Amino acid sequence: RQDLGYEKIDDILDPCHQKGIVGDMEEGMISAEAFRAEVLKDARPDARPEEVDAAFMRILSGIPAYKGPLLNHLAESYDVYILSNNNPIVAPHMPELFAGVGVDYKNLFKKSFLSFEMKALKPSESFYKTVLEQIGLPADQLLFIDDSQKNVEGAIAAGLPSVYYDPSTDL
Repeated sequence: RQDLGYEKIDDILDPCHQKGIVGDMEEGMISAEAFRAEVLKDARPDARPEEVDAAFMRILSGIPAYKGPLLNHLAESYDVYILSNNNPIVAPHMPELFAGVGVDYKNLFKKSFLSFEMKALKPSESFYKTVLEQIGLPADQLLFIDDSQKNVEGAIAAGLPSVYYDPSTDL
């Protein structure tokens, strides 16, 4: 808000389910360029597109350090996938975000399922059905873990065994 002079931030950001133009970008309905242009229309007059990206990246809370070793340990015995409501501004930075906790993103995750690429958001049934189809395993051989109860309920409704975890606790 302060950096860009963009006052509508509370209308579009949510801890788990983005709204408005952020939700549209995460669903792949608008491009990063269209998102930046929309934000810049209501930002301070001299704001630049790269400042929109920088501000967007600053709102990320990061990955708790303990999750790196946990993911690495799980990957020794299991195929690990990432299912993320994400966007074309943040996605290119995911490898460096995970590297910060000791995870080799490109080698640890067997596949990334990113909402903007799939044109579907969690908790939609189509998101999880696509994941199940692309992984190609019976649903009872998978486990989805998420910090949003809505996402867990959506996954269960789509037939994917799921567990909610409270992000304030140790996974």
